[in-house]
Amino acid sequence: MGGVARVVVVGAGLGGLAAAARLAATGHAVTVLEQAPQVGGKLGWYGRDGHGFDTGPSLVTLPQVLEDLFAATGAPLSEVLPLQRLDPAVAYRFADGTTTAMPGHLEDVPARLDADLGPGSGAQWAGLLTRAEAMWRATEQPFLRTPLAGAATLARLARDTADVRTIAPGRTLRGLGAAYLTDPRLRMLLDRYATYSGSDPRRAPAALLTVPYAEQAFGSWYVPGGLRRLPEAVAARAVERGAVVRTDAAVTEVLVTAGRAAGVRLADGEVVPADVVVCNADAASLYGRLLPPQAPVRRARTALRRVTPSSSGFVLLLALRGRTPGLAHHTVLFPTDYDAEFDALFGGRGRRGSPKRPVADPTVYVSAPDDPATRPDEDSESWFVLVNAPRHEPGAGVDWTAPGLADRYADQLLATMAARGLDVRDRLRWRVVRTPADLERETASPGGSIYGTSSNGARAAFLRPANASPLPGLFLVGGSSHPGGGLPLVTLSAEIVAGLVGPA
Repeated sequence: MGGVARVVVVGAGLGGLAAAARLAATGHAVTVLEQAPQVGGKLGWYGRDGHGFDTGPSLVTLPQVLEDLFAATGAPLSEVLPLQRLDPAVAYRFADGTTTAMPGHLEDVPARLDADLGPGSGAQWAGLLTRAEAMWRATEQPFLRTPLAGAATLARLARDTADVRTIAPGRTLRGLGAAYLTDPRLRMLLDRYATYSGSDPRRAPAALLTVPYAEQAFGSWYVPGGLRRLPEAVAARAVERGAVVRTDAAVTEVLVTAGRAAGVRLADGEVVPADVVVCNADAASLYGRLLPPQAPVRRARTALRRVTPSSSGFVLLLALRGRTPGLAHHTVLFPTDYDAEFDALFGGRGRRGSPKRPVADPTVYVSAPDDPATRPDEDSESWFVLVNAPRHEPGAGVDWTAPGLADRYADQLLATMAARGLDVRDRLRWRVVRTPADLERETASPGGSIYGTSSNGARAAFLRPANASPLPGLFLVGGSSHPGGGLPLVTLSAEIVAGLVGPA
């Protein structure tokens, strides 16, 4: 860009904060505006009576991305925030009663699967991850770390036909998995990774196979004290480099002057002028609500209407008496019929227009860190329980504010957990219920979509909103823009945007 730019960052989620830190470190005058009373976005925290809960992501993958961020902006990550590698990363319980736990190191996985699911299971999974590793090497630099440029991005990926065959652009995650995995339990393990982006494995591209590879090759990590410490540390780094972070500052409009972004207007009428606006709000909110109707972004708005929003989540925060022997950091309780879950989330067989509904027999995710910061004493536990849920869409789908619905569904989930071997109802001190409607209200994510747009459809990744908007001076970071949702990808989006803006 050349010269010091006045940069306004809309939203203090991890993507916005990382962009602020990088841009401030390269000499720009950066102001971050966050509607909530605290930074973090979906990386929230809830505390009560000594119990504490991360209310968003519960593990860190691809720690190198965070190490790159901190190294580029000041003191290294190791001096600021310790990371603890999880081993096992996740424990799984299937409907037939069998269990397995995914080791924290890739080389240990095949033997564990053989022991728990039967001989040959490990070799099948290892074969699949060999393909996943090739996909990772083919896509990491040209896709994950590079701005999205439509056909040009496809051309970069197609620099040789071997890469195209590796990525399998016409195949789904479910379809590619079926070519390697014969055990239905292994197929369930793979399908789960589609939900990392709020997607349906029957429609999501095979390239999502890179997610389990990255998780198992580079490890799953926890931040002692809770992942909420991550955005706090990045915000502190941004301020250290000269950025200003303002909370309780809701942006209601991105201003356009002479055909380029010129600043923002706040809810109280204050105008904050800028040469560059970096939007960490959901792309649907940006293009649908924050930009004036006459803004030159018609094609971006049209493209956004062609993608499927990601699913949301229904959460229970459980304050429990006593401890659970042998409890892993993460536990996943699978249902008998996984497809029924995706039918409920996305309607029918993933077709638009079919009725969406709360999942009757959902996969249950339990995050229970063994961390003194999360409990009042050693004879207590704090569980974050998540199930995938359709977005909040009154009149068009599920109205999560309907009287009694949230509590009835919470009771049903506790009964489901009990039926699958984790009955904590007699240990419950209290519970807090958080629905997709709550998520929408607290994070301004339309319908409570956790990941912005889903990866449903073979070309979904290339339809995701680009980091450089069609409006000069306006850039997008965060899970609803390229390269996608999840902590490492939103952090990479900030790296891409900082590169597009350039140093002062």
